[in-house]
Amino acid sequence: MGIPVGARSYAQAMLEIRPAALAEFSLLPTIEAEADGLLTEINGRPLAAALPCAATVQEFAAALHVLVAGRPPVGFARLEEIAGVPHLEQLSVLPAFARQGTGRALVNAAVAWAREAGYRQLTLCTFADVPFNAPFYASCGFAPDPCPGPELLQVRIREKSLGLDDLGTRVVMRKKLRE
Repeated sequence: MGIPVGARSYAQAMLEIRPAALAEFSLLPTIEAEADGLLTEINGRPLAAALPCAATVQEFAAALHVLVAGRPPVGFARLEEIAGVPHLEQLSVLPAFARQGTGRALVNAAVAWAREAGYRQLTLCTFADVPFNAPFYASCGFAPDPCPGPELLQVRIREKSLGLDDLGTRVVMRKKLRE
């Protein structure tokens, strides 16, 4: 089967997106930490504080759903449930696989999983001014949520307590999956 010219790289075509195996959870914190290393500045300013530590194996095991790209994984999408809605808590791709469509494939798979599971929407929180954050998610069909509700506001309070707001403007985003 041929790959459409310009559609995606050969390496991307070979990455299988699938649910994470329990044995792979121990690999995911390293992927998250390496991916976080790509975030060195916001709006041309170096980060004033460090990003929070990567999620633990226990947090991955307790997640609503975790999708991975590749064998062994080179990226993942971790979904939690907040107020009955799946929430993309973390999307991480190893730097060597960045900008090759792996993140977009993981987001698309998360959206497809949420639809198939019967959910009507998907939410996330991200940096507003980082090109591979809010603008990327907007290109995936997410839009800023001006009235996120009390549960997502609690997520934002937790993020603020972790120091994320000290790094840059954060935004809650939502994608409608069905009416």
